[in-house]
This record gives sequence, C-alpha cells and structure tokens, in this order.
Amino acid sequence: MNIVILGAGTVGQSIAELLCARGLNVCVVDEQSEVLRRVEERFDVQTVCGSAIDATTLFQAGVLSADLCLAVTSRDEVNLLSASVAREMGAARSVARIFNPVLRDSSTFDYQQHFSVDRLISLEQLTALELARHIQSTSVVTVQNFMRGGVAVQGITVGRNAKPIGIPLNELRLPKAVRVGVISREGRTFIPSAADAVQADDHVILIGNQEDLQNAHVQFERRAATKPRVVIAGGGETGLNLARLLERTRCRVTVLEAEAARCELIAERLPQYTVLHADVRNRADLEEARVDSADVFVASTGHDEANIVCGVEAKELGCSRLLTIVRSPDYANVLERLGVDVAVSPRQAMARQIVGLVATGPIKERSPVADDSAEVWEVEVRDGVAATQAPLRELPLTGCLLAAIERQEFVKVPGADDQLQSGDTVVLLVHRAVESKIAALFT
Repeated sequence: MNIVILGAGTVGQSIAELLCARGLNVCVVDEQSEVLRRVEERFDVQTVCGSAIDATTLFQAGVLSADLCLAVTSRDEVNLLSASVAREMGAARSVARIFNPVLRDSSTFDYQQHFSVDRLISLEQLTALELARHIQSTSVVTVQNFMRGGVAVQGITVGRNAKPIGIPLNELRLPKAVRVGVISREGRTFIPSAADAVQADDHVILIGNQEDLQNAHVQFERRAATKPRVVIAGGGETGLNLARLLERTRCRVTVLEAEAARCELIAERLPQYTVLHADVRNRADLEEARVDSADVFVASTGHDEANIVCGVEAKELGCSRLLTIVRSPDYANVLERLGVDVAVSPRQAMARQIVGLVATGPIKERSPVADDSAEVWEVEVRDGVAATQAPLRELPLTGCLLAAIERQEFVKVPGADDQLQSGDTVVLLVHRAVESKIAALFT
C-alpha cells in the first residue's frame, strides 16, 4: 500500500512512524530539507522536498498511484488544497487535517464535498472524543461520523427505567433513520436481531442521522438522581469540542479559561454552561470554581505542564476523578503516581483514526466500537460483487447490520427489499467474528 504524507511536523512524523511499523510504503513531503533529513534518519521512508500544493512535487511523491494521501501540515488552506489536488491527480483517497471548526460545519457550506476530500480530521475533535469516552458518567457519546457526517454512531448505557427494556427491537418506536446496531451485556457483545430486546445496564450502539439520534437516545438514557459535574480546565478547541459532546448528556459542565475574549465566545456558543475567567494553575481560582465538588476534572490546556499542575491541584482539593491531555511521552511514567486516572495522547488518538483509514480493498474506513468487539465499516460497492446480486433480505448478513446507503449523494436507511448497486457507499456494523465473511461479499 502506497501512502503519501504531506507535512513532516510532529503529527506527520508520528503517522510516518506508525505506518512504517505496519510495513507500508510511505513518502513524506515537506518544504524544509533539514526536517526531511532527520525523517530519513529515523524512518524507512522516501522524501520529497517541495510545496504540498505544487503538482510537480505531488507527482514526484507518487500521488498518481497512492492509495491514501494525508495532508497534515500546520495550515488549513494548504491541507484542503493539497488533498484536493492529490485526489484529482489520482490518489485513491485523500484526507486533510483541519484546525478551524468552521471547515467541519457543513450546515452553511460543505468544504469536504467542494474540495472532493474523503475525510476532514481534527486532532482537537479526536482528542475530545477520546476524553468523552472516559467520562464514566456520560450516558451518550458520539463514537464517529461517516458519509461526511450524514451518518453518526453513538454509544449509550440503558437506564434501569428506560422505556425500551424488554420490547423487541422491531416493535420500538424509534425514528425511522435510527437502528440499534450493537448490544453489549455482561461481557458479551452481539449484533441484535429484530426479535432481541435491550435490558437495563446494557451498553448499546445506535446508528443513524444526527438529528434523529438526538431524539432516540432519550428513550434509552440512564437518568441519575443527581447530575454529575464536569469541570473542563482550558477553553481551547479541545475543551470546546468536549463541552459540545457533553451537550446531549445530563452533565453539569463548568469551563475554566484564562482569556477573557475566549470566555465570551464559549459563553455565547454554549449558554447553558458555566464559563469562568480563571487561571487554572492558580489554586485560589480552582477553589473559587468549586473544583472540590467536581465528579470529573479534565485538564485540557495547550501545555502538558499546566495540565499536570492543575490536575494535581484539583485532585488535592477533592475532585473525584482526573483526566488530562499529555502530548509528550516523557511524562508517561509519572502520571499514575501523580493521581492521574486517565491520560489522553492526541497523537495516539490520531494514530487510531489513521489505522482505520488504512484499509484494503473496498473498505474505505473502519472504526472499532463496543470495546473492539465490533467495527463500523464504510464500504465502496464495486461492480459484480456478491453483495449486489440479491436483495438485502437474501444476503448472509448474520452478525452484521447494514445501516445506511449513500447513492448519488443521497443517504437512506435501507429496507429488506433494497438491493445494492455498483457505486453505492454503505455503512456496516460488523462483529469481529464474521468480518472475513462480510468482507468477502464486497470483494
């Protein structure tokens, strides 16, 4: 598999190291020859010195035969343009890293579709997702988005008094575009049939469009007697993304931010939350924010040292649980001794996303869910494959849920009588035990 990485910064080098370890052919492009020299010394990769938006440079890097082009420079406009040009020149797929959240918001303009980029990746959003998954009190967390955000996957714990308990799935009054894809119960994970029913404390994966998911998850939600309190130290893009992910939960969220202008912006965008102008390294500010009563304290500033310091202070003040972002691996050995319950590495979060994109054959992307017992696949339907030869009801899809079909830019939830066509893109929930059988249907 041939992969071109545009940008040899910290993220680009981390991706190069990961992909080289998997035995893939990697070419790294950067404008700085000295940086490329160090990359060549560390990894078994090819390098090309030049601009990522220069077609000649891209040609020399081999994008014409690339299976995947990853644009991960430090500039949004360079990443979007270079990923778009690489796709046009022949790269099978292209991915652009972006910083500005406006570029991920397709409600006003779909930048991803306009530039013909297969995926936009935000390191800050991926980090926020990783943090959200570790907040035990969170009842619902978005796992991933597919088909340019047209399909979302969410995990939720079923409450003891939830209405769907004991009712067969085919009798539930869920929104039409929502499916129960995976149920995890007492150490067992399975793809349910129409006759199965959820039980209290099950962890279920719901899949469907964003709007309908927001209406559906309320039926399953575990409603605690008290709303857990989460304090987010740092109102940068990661902190803001995490706060947004917690919007659909029953958490009480307080955001601490040192810049007054940023506080005003967060308060404007998330009026239901408490936003405090505070220096998170200052113990008095943490005391004033009543960190001692927090169920979870999340240290998400832009500096490892500040995260560790404010996190230790929060723990000493009496906070129950500490999550922190740590970018440097040098701190890995001391975090547990400092009382850090969960340390999240943005680079590791990015690495897991990239591994999901490095898929062979018709599988465009794969993302693990339900403690890795199942995966969500985004698959391109090719001409003549077995999956196109019969209606869905006649295909051997046991252990798999076909959740959505994208056909000519329209996304629909399929019925049993629908039949796949060449050129479709589908989203599947696949149990690990049957992944080879399901892959064969599309190969």
